[in-house]
Amino acid sequence: MLLDAVVEDTFAVGKRVYARALRCADLPHLSAWADDPLLEEMVGSEFFESFVRDYGRAPAFLDAVRADRSQINMMICTREGDRPIGLVRLFNLHRRDGYAFLETIVADTRALRLGYGIEGSKLIAYWAIDVLKLRRLEAKVYPWNRLSINTMKRRGWKLEGVLRDAVFHEGDYRDLLVFGILAHEIEANKADDDWTPVYHAVPEVA
Repeated sequence: MLLDAVVEDTFAVGKRVYARALRCADLPHLSAWADDPLLEEMVGSEFFESFVRDYGRAPAFLDAVRADRSQINMMICTREGDRPIGLVRLFNLHRRDGYAFLETIVADTRALRLGYGIEGSKLIAYWAIDVLKLRRLEAKVYPWNRLSINTMKRRGWKLEGVLRDAVFHEGDYRDLLVFGILAHEIEANKADDDWTPVYHAVPEVA
């Protein structure tokens, strides 16, 4: 069972993980993850860049991202042990047009290749179409992140575009891949799962 203490700021609950709002107590995790060279190599999140560069890792960063209606950021935690393992983000959120970018960051190395990130990403995709009523999600992926590319393809994401020479990597400019998935394709994923997501109301995104 999910601890009662976390229900009030929980967005969604899956089989092994749940997604909740960011807390001040998460700042040490964010700081450590922002300094992780592997995460920078594989994800290169603007979220961490802004946290360090614009806000100096200060708590004011949390207030700023909560107030930004174009993004929703969630901490992914294990239900067993209540351990934060990473982030899932919806950003460039366009509610009228019904789409957003999805970013999944599995930061805890103990959770890598155990399926936590996949479940967390799926959980928020389900939440996005069921609660926010979005009709499509998009994701940007580095071409050298083969694990993410293969996972997305298995889950029905389609390669929709290539942003040529969009990122600087290892001394040269490289392409950036853009994947997309539609609401009915996300529903198909949900139908194949052996678990059903549970959603909680969160006032800041109501």
